[in-house]
Amino acid sequence: MKYALSLIFLAFSLTAISQNTQVAPSKSTIQVNWDQIEVRDSSGILYPEIIWKKMLTTGKYKLQLSADKKSGLLVPLTQEEKNARESHFSKPTESKFFKTGEKLHSFSERDMNGTKYQLKQLIGKVVVLNFWFINCPPCRQEIPVLNDIVDSYKDNKDVVFIAIALDQRYDLEQFLKTSPYHYNIIDNGRYIASQYGVTLYPTHVVIDRNGKVLFHTSGLSGGTIHWLKKSIESALAANPVPQ
Repeated sequence: MKYALSLIFLAFSLTAISQNTQVAPSKSTIQVNWDQIEVRDSSGILYPEIIWKKMLTTGKYKLQLSADKKSGLLVPLTQEEKNARESHFSKPTESKFFKTGEKLHSFSERDMNGTKYQLKQLIGKVVVLNFWFINCPPCRQEIPVLNDIVDSYKDNKDVVFIAIALDQRYDLEQFLKTSPYHYNIIDNGRYIASQYGVTLYPTHVVIDRNGKVLFHTSGLSGGTIHWLKKSIESALAANPVPQ
């Protein structure tokens, strides 16, 4: 499993780099040595390889290479560029654990803050689930962007974000000290994951106002975040269920 997750993470990183790279015009073809190029921002700060690659995978930056392709400049994407890029993302492959249009059977559990969640009591709201665990590289990779999504709906009580973590409470508390995660986190969630047969991580599910699966995917691809946001908006646009 660890080997498979590493391959997923590596594939995603390489895809993101290629999608976030703008090559300066050059009359000759020069091969890029990604392990040796120097990458800076407009202020001249030099970034370690692991940092600039991580920044590219957020989808917020592009890399402009020099003519000799030995150095690069990190440039923030404009909103127009972000929109244009996202419009080309294909819909991620559906997970093997859920069916679109299927009504999800309920679970009842408390998050780390003591708040109790029952899916059957959340009918009328849009529920966003994320199955994950700490030692899953793509799970950690996507947390900052997922936090941005949560923050964008902080004033909308019709969207509920629940992260079902496989880890024990103590381990999560230590992890969250340095890596905040804004979902409502349920610890020791192996039982819930097993209820749905989830064995690949991360797995995302968006449940519409009727309690039915609208979107679901496993792993992290270039289009995951875009389609997650798009599905939330689509679910919100539907008419609320009569109470």
